Amino acid sequence: MPEASSDRVTADVVVIGGGLIGAASAWRLAVAGLDVAVVVGEPGAGASRVAAGMLAPVSETTFTEEALLALNLASMRRYPEFVAEVSQASGLPSGFRPGPTISVAYNADDAARLGVLADYLSRLGLESQRLTSREARGVEPLLAPTIRGGLLVPGDASCDNRVLLDALAVAGDRAGVRTVPGFVHHVVTAADRVTGVVLADGSPITAGAVVLANGAWAGQITGIPPVPVRPIKGQILRLDPGRFPQPGVVVRAFTRGTEVYLVPRDGGRELVVGATVEELGFDHRVTAGGVYELLRDARLAVPMSSEYVLAETSVGYRPGTPDNAPVLGHGGMDGLVLATGHYRNGVLLTPVTADIVAEVVLHDRVPAVAEPFGLARFVRSLQIGVASELKETHT
Repeated sequence: MPEASSDRVTADVVVIGGGLIGAASAWRLAVAGLDVAVVVGEPGAGASRVAAGMLAPVSETTFTEEALLALNLASMRRYPEFVAEVSQASGLPSGFRPGPTISVAYNADDAARLGVLADYLSRLGLESQRLTSREARGVEPLLAPTIRGGLLVPGDASCDNRVLLDALAVAGDRAGVRTVPGFVHHVVTAADRVTGVVLADGSPITAGAVVLANGAWAGQITGIPPVPVRPIKGQILRLDPGRFPQPGVVVRAFTRGTEVYLVPRDGGRELVVGATVEELGFDHRVTAGGVYELLRDARLAVPMSSEYVLAETSVGYRPGTPDNAPVLGHGGMDGLVLATGHYRNGVLLTPVTADIVAEVVLHDRVPAVAEPFGLARFVRSLQIGVASELKETHT
């Protein structure tokens, strides 16, 4: 993608962030006829190039997060058409890989936990199939013979996020998206309306709309209402199977109370193993303990993985929010659109988020599926908390 000079001062829309969410949103807006500039930040520093690319709205659903489940499922339904459009627009593969996820349990406690998940999915009417140990190994022969059982979810999939990001970059370039190097420091406003941004080097860009899509860095932008997003560190590994076979399906394993996932890529060239969850801010260190734990748990689920070459270790920063759900829609002032806080679901939520951003920018309308995820929910929570504290003080 060619880079535009930072002295370019006007655009219809400035998208802050060049990851999957930002690239997909910019492409959608450019296809709609808008002049779009993307301020990319530091390529490769966010989650988009580090993530494993699991598309597992059912396997990874969490109790009490049914609104988020609805959003995840809506995005999963969009995925086949979305990646087909990206491939057609870019002339490149999308990295999408349909196929099931198999969750497996290492010991009796893990099996009980997996059983609770299976019961929950059944109550929600979501498709899954309980498997014995033998049946699980029939689905994936590389699983350890000691596993206690499994749960197959046929509707899940995966996506090579690096391949998809490259395709989105080309699709955006062909649609006229301009790339601006650097970092946004400040959003400029006048009369409670966005008028543009200022980069860290002082360069201004004037625009009628700004899309905040810079993931874990969203909380650092000044000039706008606070966005409660923090970085959650994740260490992740990429293994090269070489001459050895690799799993044919995505494996999610419960191993002695922890979780590990193994995501194969097409062609047998790579197995992604992840990921740690660490509240350490922007800590870039790959640690011996993190690598050891991931390799240990991967081996418990798929013993063959210990024969693979450790090809890459990396750190990414998930954009977390107080309720682990994204922040989408209006940003508290005219022209500001939020598309951040996706935590573990950024790759999965890329199609639906791009559609939501386009709907808000083009039509000033928040789709129903996005309504539970507005910034106002955190303001309401703060107000309730303050009111509760005042009540306790006066009783």
